[in-house]
Amino acid sequence: MTRYRAALLALLTMVALSPAPAALAEDEGPEQIVNGTFDAGTAPWWSTGNTALTVQDGRACADIPGGTANPWDVIIGQNDLPLVEGETYAYRFFASATPAKVGKALIQLPVDPWTQYLSAAPEMSVSGNSYSYTFTAPVSLPNAQVVFQLGGSAEPWRFCMDDVSLKGGAEPEVYEPDTGPRVRVNMVGYLPAGPKKATLVTEATEPLEWELKNADKETVAKGKTVPRGVDASSGQNVHTLDFSAYHKAGEDYTLTADGETSRPFDIAADLYEQLPVDALKFYYTQRSGIEIRDDLRPGYGRPAGHVGVAPNQGDVNVPCQPGVCDYSLNVKGGWYDAGDHGKYVVNGGISVHQLMATYERDKAAFGDGQLAIPESGNGRPDILDEARWEQEFLLSMQVPDGKPFEGMAHHKIHDRNWTGLPLLPHLDPQPRELHPPSTAATLNLAATAAQAARLFAPYDAEFAARNLKAARKAWAAAKANPDKYADPNDGVGGGAYNDGDVSDEFYWAAAELFITTGEKEFRDFVLASPHHTGDIWRERGFDWGNTAQLGRLELATVPNALPDRDRVRRSVVEGAEKYLATQQAHPYGLPYNPPDFDWGSNNLVLNNMVVMATAYDLTGQEKYRAAVREGMDYILGRNALNQSYVTGYGEVASKNQHSRWYAHQLDASLPNPPRGTLAGGPNSAIQDPLAQRLLKGCKPQFCYVDHIESWATNELTINWNSPLAWVSAFLADEGGRADCRVRYTAHGSWPGGFTAQVEIENTGKQVVDGWSLRWSFLSGQRAGHAWGAELAQSGSVVTAKDLRWNGKIKPGQKVTFGFNGTNASGPNPAPEVFHLNGVRCK
Repeated sequence: MTRYRAALLALLTMVALSPAPAALAEDEGPEQIVNGTFDAGTAPWWSTGNTALTVQDGRACADIPGGTANPWDVIIGQNDLPLVEGETYAYRFFASATPAKVGKALIQLPVDPWTQYLSAAPEMSVSGNSYSYTFTAPVSLPNAQVVFQLGGSAEPWRFCMDDVSLKGGAEPEVYEPDTGPRVRVNMVGYLPAGPKKATLVTEATEPLEWELKNADKETVAKGKTVPRGVDASSGQNVHTLDFSAYHKAGEDYTLTADGETSRPFDIAADLYEQLPVDALKFYYTQRSGIEIRDDLRPGYGRPAGHVGVAPNQGDVNVPCQPGVCDYSLNVKGGWYDAGDHGKYVVNGGISVHQLMATYERDKAAFGDGQLAIPESGNGRPDILDEARWEQEFLLSMQVPDGKPFEGMAHHKIHDRNWTGLPLLPHLDPQPRELHPPSTAATLNLAATAAQAARLFAPYDAEFAARNLKAARKAWAAAKANPDKYADPNDGVGGGAYNDGDVSDEFYWAAAELFITTGEKEFRDFVLASPHHTGDIWRERGFDWGNTAQLGRLELATVPNALPDRDRVRRSVVEGAEKYLATQQAHPYGLPYNPPDFDWGSNNLVLNNMVVMATAYDLTGQEKYRAAVREGMDYILGRNALNQSYVTGYGEVASKNQHSRWYAHQLDASLPNPPRGTLAGGPNSAIQDPLAQRLLKGCKPQFCYVDHIESWATNELTINWNSPLAWVSAFLADEGGRADCRVRYTAHGSWPGGFTAQVEIENTGKQVVDGWSLRWSFLSGQRAGHAWGAELAQSGSVVTAKDLRWNGKIKPGQKVTFGFNGTNASGPNPAPEVFHLNGVRCK
């Protein structure tokens, strides 16, 4: 994913369009194609040197060689076609393929930057089909080029075409998405005790009757809608339906209002149990440098990509771009960033951080074997093993000692040139290059390495120490080079990911280093940063380029000795209040409502939900948890397009996200993205040619199309699935509060050890008959000899159980136990979150 791919419209990123009806012949201008029926042979058509065009049975045919990597490796075309700015053209042709293939049909600028004015991906059969498209020329041009790009197939095949026509005077195509019934719901469902709202699209201005029906079509609840007026984000007049008072679990409920019946949905307590697992399992099939095993991911198995096996040139010995450095690095591994084969430190940083933060929020919720990955069974939670795959890559991007900018991190590594779709990672033939180090990448490394140091300490002390060493080195290098920014024009073969303000990355890195080490340097930097007290809660949410929020959230939730920590925690609640107000004002319950939607808007929506969820964790106030539950409704179907943006979730869900290997739409032998993959979502800028053609003038919520070639609206990325994993894990957590209060007191410490006393108070009205108390240490601390309780520990998670004689705690009474512990390096703050019998204490 590249936030600034608007600059890449000129590059050879192919965009396939769905066939559209062209205008009637009598409405069209003169024929522009010369010899489109091939009655006079093949001239003036031309082809690349690896194929030859001949006439057979009145059609032009060519044998297309196999073994090519990109669509543009084999081309047939015609030059010198005039286009008039503002004119709408009808483009038609007949084509066949033996065996069946998907090709590329383009009308474009004939020289670099090869700007495309029409791009289509006809699915050609052996018997052949006629195809029709329309497009409006954005510029006048005397020498446009019509080309068929036919490369990228492993096997040879035969292509034939006939009746090629290009005429002006056509009617512009009007794209109308199928939005289904006008009652929009969360198609996955609703939690029994949570909010249950839907949106009705209607011209009515007065309240309307609604009915909730069960699977037997029996009416189980009724009410009246609340008119909300015209929603600016969709341009629709809408009403809100609120059936929150209904709590009975069941399947296949529907809502009916204004003569429309919604798509079915469930009401269930375990609604989100599988979603965090699926959202996390996405990362295994994004891995670079390892075979993806079909027994672990049926249908997604593939050879290892970029390991130096031909045609790959591999990531095991990657040189820098010319003039950048005089060394090569082994940067094998990590996750492919998005739908291409690039790997980026700044995008990898927020992604791996959010996975580790998902784990750190409730370490007991994640176990070994949960994700079915190769590392399952090694005694570590799978989520940490998956995070480690990326963190190892980030560490490998650090500039070696003795080299210029030592300790900094290279910004990215990717192909020298763009590749086409589809292209599996192991078939990518492009040379790979390291790009210059950047301060932003260096600080991402410092932050994630500091975080990894404390989380891996209970499992792998050597890896934890390696991360802390790298974090310190990166921090020092960033301070020595505070303004080495990524080049905004470095966008050939991969995204630029440029960021001209890294003060937020400095704040985030200092926060992580302070939490892990407790050292004065990092504390003082945090306190002096303008991001520490400023309003960082952007309306548009946080992302890879806005990371101060990560530091603030970490300081608020992970135990530390910051002197103004209470203020930090209050500030998170203030941010949540801002997003809550936005959501309550929005007819679709959306905690994100700028006048234009950003690239990856769905990830920004989810990150705003992370803030509201954190406010619930800090306060226990139900309104914040309810807001997160309602916010997920938008992602899963309660939106203007009436579709879920998560693959495999909901009756109508995204399935054609932009990817070179989940490319079923272009190659039936390849899969769609795996279940639990988030689409980027509506993007008002519609930078790709497909979106520009279909979505021109779209209202924000309608600036989306589920097509593999709409990389501006429908890409998948590692940093979009990471907040999906975080939020869905929060939703899968029952999240209730137990009537208990816990006081944890360290009574003494000595080099390498400490003594702690824990007091449990029953603040409720019922007797606690048997208790089990759970908490987590910050890092590698170990609980040892105990009195008054039986202790067990897994990683940093400690469970204390009663000794029968002290198992009952009457209302208002307390029970106390203690233990001796072993220190880890760094601070040893008192745990702050305790679960009594599985439920979090108030």
